[in-house]
Amino acid sequence: MSLKSKIRNNPWGLLLIHKLHERQNRKNLKKFSDKEQILRWYQMKSGGQTPDLENPKTFSEKQQWYKLNEKNPLMEKCADKVDVREYVTECGYGHLLNEIYGVYNSVKELPIKDLPEKCVIKGAHGSGFNLIVRDKFKVKWCVWKKIMKSWLKQDIYWSGREWVYKNLKKRLVVEKYLEDKSGGLLDYKFFCFNGKPRFMQLEVGRYTANNTRNFYDMDWNLMPFGKELEHNPNIEVEKPEGFEEMKEIAEKLSKPFSFVRVDLYQVGGKIYFGELTFFPAGGAPDFKPIEYNKIVGDMWDIGKKDD
Repeated sequence: MSLKSKIRNNPWGLLLIHKLHERQNRKNLKKFSDKEQILRWYQMKSGGQTPDLENPKTFSEKQQWYKLNEKNPLMEKCADKVDVREYVTECGYGHLLNEIYGVYNSVKELPIKDLPEKCVIKGAHGSGFNLIVRDKFKVKWCVWKKIMKSWLKQDIYWSGREWVYKNLKKRLVVEKYLEDKSGGLLDYKFFCFNGKPRFMQLEVGRYTANNTRNFYDMDWNLMPFGKELEHNPNIEVEKPEGFEEMKEIAEKLSKPFSFVRVDLYQVGGKIYFGELTFFPAGGAPDFKPIEYNKIVGDMWDIGKKDD
């Protein structure tokens, strides 16, 4: 298991990570314009490369262009893990929404004693704010309360200028615990360009020594690249029985956007909506091998929505 995974599997290590994020000097970041900070952030993530924001060609460059030039209010609504439910319902997919036990503005409001033994607690206003509760009596609530308080103090907009998060309400949402036959919850992440799903990310063994992130085309063929992690052709995953329906759902939900990642689950033959993500990994140039940054970028006609 990697050091990063070990830290994330330890709540005290996770608290340290969130405290470091929380203590970022926002005043220093605020002095930079969105374009200036995006350039600084990209250079940090790419080892000093400067993205072409005037004529972007790679996926990561187009992601930065997207931050600066696409300010569709619907994107902001869909980035919120509570408000997105209204959009999903409007699209005719209210039956895909997981059950919510409650939405809370502070950790003090969280009724831990009344929560079911299993549930999932998320920060509605950001990315990576998750607590999977498999047995609430074994959770170290003393440290997790501190972590959740840190979630509610963080604004992930400032670092990479993912503008959709800037004005979101800072809230906690508690959802029903879901588990599929893998013993966890496989997350089918559809990358949709101009209203069409083109490929899908599937992560297996997250935060374990066997963590794999493979990509499949829309015929369930393994694609020869990874993102942040190397792809693993030795991992075989059965195509879910609802894959064709998932593609239709992803296509409909992605219609108003030139790019979005649509995340879905399947439990006991039933499909569930996960979330909509507009800037995966902030648009960092992390494809492996890196030439797929350009190959994937060619799939995206920036500024064009599917009519």
